[in-house]
Amino acid sequence: MEYLPKDPAILVSSINMLLRDEEFDSLESLCINFDREPEEIIEYLAGHGYVYSEDQKQFRPEGYDN
Repeated sequence: MEYLPKDPAILVSSINMLLRDEEFDSLESLCINFDREPEEIIEYLAGHGYVYSEDQKQFRPEGYDN
């Protein structure tokens, strides 16, 4: 993958896949590779209904754990 997609659903899927398949060990290392700031991605996806779970190392829909 050369760049991170802009579509929120595809971005969540891509990030979760890269973290799950252990391409990257953290959101921070993934962001460094793609020259992005973790806060930028977290805020962008929060605006589209996703929250980042540090424990699970994945983005989830808001309310998923409730």
